[in-house]
Amino acid sequence: MNTTIERCELASGFSISRILTGLWQIGDMERDDHHLDYEATAAAMSPYVEAGFTTFDMADHYGSAEEIVGLFRRQQSSENTVQLLTKWVPKPGIATREDVQAAVKRSLERMQVDRLDLLQFHAWNYADPNWLDCLFWLQELKEQGLIRHLGLTNFDTAHLRIIVHSGIEVVSNQVCFSLLDQRPGGGMTELCLEHGIKLLVYGTVAGGFLTEHWLNKPEPDGKDLETWSQQKYRRFINEVGGWEVFQNLLNTVANVAQRQGISMANVACRYILEQPAVGGIIIGARLGKSEHLQDNLRLFQFSLDETSKSEIGAALAKLQPVPGDCGDEYRKPPFLTATGDLSHHVDTIPPPYLVETGADGRGRVSSGTIWEEIAGYCRAVRRGDQIWIAGTTATHGDRLIGGEDPAAQMHFVIDKIEGVLQSFGGRLEDVVRTRIYVPYLEKWEPIARAHGERFRHILPANTLIQASLVGKEYLVEMDVDAIVDPK
Repeated sequence: MNTTIERCELASGFSISRILTGLWQIGDMERDDHHLDYEATAAAMSPYVEAGFTTFDMADHYGSAEEIVGLFRRQQSSENTVQLLTKWVPKPGIATREDVQAAVKRSLERMQVDRLDLLQFHAWNYADPNWLDCLFWLQELKEQGLIRHLGLTNFDTAHLRIIVHSGIEVVSNQVCFSLLDQRPGGGMTELCLEHGIKLLVYGTVAGGFLTEHWLNKPEPDGKDLETWSQQKYRRFINEVGGWEVFQNLLNTVANVAQRQGISMANVACRYILEQPAVGGIIIGARLGKSEHLQDNLRLFQFSLDETSKSEIGAALAKLQPVPGDCGDEYRKPPFLTATGDLSHHVDTIPPPYLVETGADGRGRVSSGTIWEEIAGYCRAVRRGDQIWIAGTTATHGDRLIGGEDPAAQMHFVIDKIEGVLQSFGGRLEDVVRTRIYVPYLEKWEPIARAHGERFRHILPANTLIQASLVGKEYLVEMDVDAIVDPK
């Protein structure tokens, strides 16, 4: 049976297969100093392309993935045969323009191309505004022709909003999305549909848990989990309600699969593939070791009927939602990673700003905006356990962040404030008082809702005031008082 591979136009003139082959397992295959045969591993990519799966997803930190793809790319007769998507995941802390240029150059050389099809960017700490600098510099490289398109990986809704309203052109956001993890199905999908951004999603079979292998099986312990992916998605199962609830979902998926004569993985993947804003799903491959080409091809030979969708929806309703927004598992507890923390990703998260201690014993932080120098003040002062943060707007250097979107500006204001608190050794949870100033009262609601998103679990005292601000482009200003709890 001939199968037509569905494709998605990620941007004008640039289409990808809706099943992307993920190469993150190359890093797993190279664990414990195991060395792969690059030529043989590159050759193992050919069956995917021949089957119509022409799009490969990798990253600068997926072991030797970029080098292996480079070997394969050199063998291609046409540069349009395959689409090669990679990522830049910088270490936490300050990255310079030169660092950004070096990262792009390194990927170009490894992949043996003159231009990256899609470079996807990850940020570890939104409270450090250097992540925005990196994106602005990447946009410059895009304009120079070294990058065809920019994307994101593991960004949440609030910060995707900041990006699109700050003039940074992104076409995709890569996030976890599965029957276990429904976080992208709400505000993220709405924002992507509004701005024409596609979701490239991973984790759709939850490291193999959403397959026949685990159906009606006893709960595994640590020694039963062979891969990083299994260790990671076992934590997701715990979050959604545990093994018994998970088995109820598996049995529902199994019933649908049996009725349609397909695999459980097919059901799990097709359900996500049919979600709004999803451009494609990324299915990992252990090149030369394990292939599921025929099973993946069946994804384009059926669709889920309304009865099946209803049954799956009822099973999903019994799950507890994964906490937070997209990508939060890499930035805040609970860390739903293979190790349950960030130890295999980063060593430490440096403070965003320098704290200077004066002769009076007070600590001071400056954020580098033009207003601080003009008016002779600092961003914040700490004395003892108390921190006072000055009126803060959506200014970064000489840039306005968030454009004309009040919610985007408000989220960036809160990010700056959180960065100050981190620099003093505090947290957003230490805030006891917020004062919000808005020049246009008709714009109060998205600003208040953004405050609610970030402070709902903290509940500081708050006042919202209509007031003229210096600079007509500013839609909100906020000052904050905090008391750092003794550790």
